[in-house]
Amino acid sequence: MENIFTDDYFMRKALQEAEFAFDKGEIPVGAVIVIDNKVIARSHNLTEMLNDVTAHAEMQSITAAANFLGGKYLKQCTLYVTLEPCQMCAGALYWSQITKIVFGATDDQRGYRAMGITLHPKTAVVSGVLATEAAELMQRFFQQRRK
Repeated sequence: MENIFTDDYFMRKALQEAEFAFDKGEIPVGAVIVIDNKVIARSHNLTEMLNDVTAHAEMQSITAAANFLGGKYLKQCTLYVTLEPCQMCAGALYWSQITKIVFGATDDQRGYRAMGITLHPKTAVVSGVLATEAAELMQRFFQQRRK
C-alpha cells in the first residue's frame, strides 16, 4: 500500500495555515509539526494580531508541540514550514532538538542559512518542497500590500 503521508502531503497542511495567515493580513507563513504521521501542532504567523515579533509560525508550533508532548524536546518530530526559518526560529529549533525540518520557499535575505546559523547536528533538513506554491503566496501577499 502506498504511503500517502509524504512531505508534500504535510506541506499542503502548512500551506493551508499560510492561507489562514494571508486572510488575516499576516505574512503568509504556515507550519505544522508531525510525529508518527500525526499532526500534533499547526500554526501560522500571528505577529500582527498579537503585536509580537516572536509570534512566527514556527515558534507557535514549537510551543504547541511541546505542550502536546509534555516536554521541551521535539525528538522524532518533523516541522513542515512554508518558508525557510529565520535565525530566531532556527535557534529555537536547535534547542528543541527537532529531528527533521522540511521547508518550502527559501529566504535568501532573512533565512537562517543567509545569516550563517546552524541547526542541531542531528536535525535533517529538506528544502524546496512545494516551494513554488509557497513563494507564489508570499509574492501575492506583498503585491497586495504595495497597492
